[in-house]
Amino acid sequence: MTLLQPVGKMPDPPVVDGFVPYAAEDDIAHHLLRPHFAADRESLLLAGFDAFDRLVRLERAGGDDARRCIIPPRCWRALLDHGVVAVLMAHNHPSGIAQPSDADIATTRETALFLRVMGIELVDHLIFVASGHFSFRRAEML
Repeated sequence: MTLLQPVGKMPDPPVVDGFVPYAAEDDIAHHLLRPHFAADRESLLLAGFDAFDRLVRLERAGGDDARRCIIPPRCWRALLDHGVVAVLMAHNHPSGIAQPSDADIATTRETALFLRVMGIELVDHLIFVASGHFSFRRAEML
């Protein structure tokens, strides 16, 4: 039996496009959005900003079970009634897997189109997990 010794240090794990580690999160992600997510239930936040990048409205839509969120019309009405020009969408994955599902991708595209018709920009869609978050904007999926 031959024993092999590793040469050098172990390579870093591959970086997933669009993933931001917990330690590198900006203040909005770390202090404003992350505290709203429970570890055992998926929920979704819609943050509306005005033309001066000020937070105007924060709407929360809770999931109906541990794996699904529905954005009720009241959330959209509340945002649109306050004159927002940009929306940041964020939700969590209690599973700990930050990669977007097919449903996440479809919802993001549909939301971006809906908001564009209204003259509102979807700034980003973030998916939070304990180790960080996935950004559709960083992954160039938006």
